[in-house]
Amino acid sequence: MSDVGSTESPKSGGPVSPARERKLIPVRGEVAEVLRAEAQAVLAMVQDEGRRGTLAAVVAAVDDGELGDDDAEAAEQLLELGLVNGRIRALYGPEAEQATISLLRRLPRGRAAAESAQEVSEALSSLEGRLVEQIAVRVVSPGEFAVSISAGGLELSARLGRAGARLSTIGA
Repeated sequence: MSDVGSTESPKSGGPVSPARERKLIPVRGEVAEVLRAEAQAVLAMVQDEGRRGTLAAVVAAVDDGELGDDDAEAAEQLLELGLVNGRIRALYGPEAEQATISLLRRLPRGRAAAESAQEVSEALSSLEGRLVEQIAVRVVSPGEFAVSISAGGLELSARLGRAGARLSTIGA
């Protein structure tokens, strides 16, 4: 059994450098069942051996009760697809959908999206109390939008899309 100061991998028992230690994300209950079922459904249809190996690793990680960094990207792709096309809600119900959203927020892209949204929110707070002079939204590309706000002599532009919310410009 490895302890906090150990340099052994908790899954393999082999050495792990401190820079490569992984954050394990617990996956239990309803969301584990959803992720396992979605991974198995795609696994049954995929022909590419590399992708099959990735999906099998996700199923194994769910069976272990924890997703590591290696499994998180594939899990994110599976769950995002199931949410976007309505499959998770249709097959498993609204509670499973909410559990899935909660898990996605704990995975790397979800954490990055939350951080970028926080940065944009902090920048927007600089406009509080100022008279809004102009607000515009434009399409940058499919699924990507730019929001520009001019208020009290300040201008702020943010991009919103699948990659999250990103601050483009702040100026006076």
